Amino acid sequence: MHIGVVFPQCEIGSDTAAIRAYVETAEALGFHHVIAIDHVVGANPASRPGWNGPYDIDTQFREPMVLLSFIAGMTRHLELVTGVMVLPQRQTVLVAKQAAELDMLSEQRFRLGVGTGWNEVEYEALGADFKSRGAVLDEQIELLRLIWTQRAVTYQTQHHCITDAGIAPHPARSVPIWLGGGGAGAPDGVLRRIARTADGWLPPFLPDAAGAERVQKMRTYCAEQGRDPTSLGIEGYVVAARSDTQWPGYVEAWRRLGATHAVLNMMDDGLSGLQAHCRRLEECAAVCGLTPR
Repeated sequence: MHIGVVFPQCEIGSDTAAIRAYVETAEALGFHHVIAIDHVVGANPASRPGWNGPYDIDTQFREPMVLLSFIAGMTRHLELVTGVMVLPQRQTVLVAKQAAELDMLSEQRFRLGVGTGWNEVEYEALGADFKSRGAVLDEQIELLRLIWTQRAVTYQTQHHCITDAGIAPHPARSVPIWLGGGGAGAPDGVLRRIARTADGWLPPFLPDAAGAERVQKMRTYCAEQGRDPTSLGIEGYVVAARSDTQWPGYVEAWRRLGATHAVLNMMDDGLSGLQAHCRRLEECAAVCGLTPR
């Protein structure tokens, strides 16, 4: 099982030297991949009484495609992952071009994690329709793969209109698309979409009994699609809090559930600055038994 980390973009500041030091440390310690979160704008709570979202206008988020391109130039082994890009609020053809370029520049180290998101404020700011995001995502996944693999594409649907056009250069492969979502409150249609369309899944829950049931349901849906359930990658999410002595057990629980990947999130744990985050990387790498490069 591959172990990665969530890039702590909200907590290590804007210094490019700090970004370099963090990802070089992660790579040297043996982490397999780094995940960049995607949020374009935040809402101002002052004008929205009762706002209770997990982030707001003052929360710092890097643009993930630009950030991962920057990281690609200073690493050689780390896989680069969006986790997850809110795809329906972005232009599909532009994302196809960006993803192809990043995959080429990184020598096929890019993985495109996508989802529908939850923040209507962000959709409005980007001129996208929040209510149709699920239907848009279904089309986008199909269209991305066509653009990456065909010289010219004609695709005319409710949400897209492309007539005999394509990108160049093409990536050397169809970039892997992983879908987020499918938690306890999600409708079964979300799981069915993942089973039908995704190369992998980024589930947002613990690997407990309820989580194991969701994983088994996903495998059932894969089989219903005539798909080998083991062909769907699974990335377990683990909050590696210093105060939680159980988190290493969550990593192992994901391994027992057959996860192909796990990602450690070390943010929101009182760590301040680059040095604290690098020390935490070292501690977590040791606990996970990673082999240094």
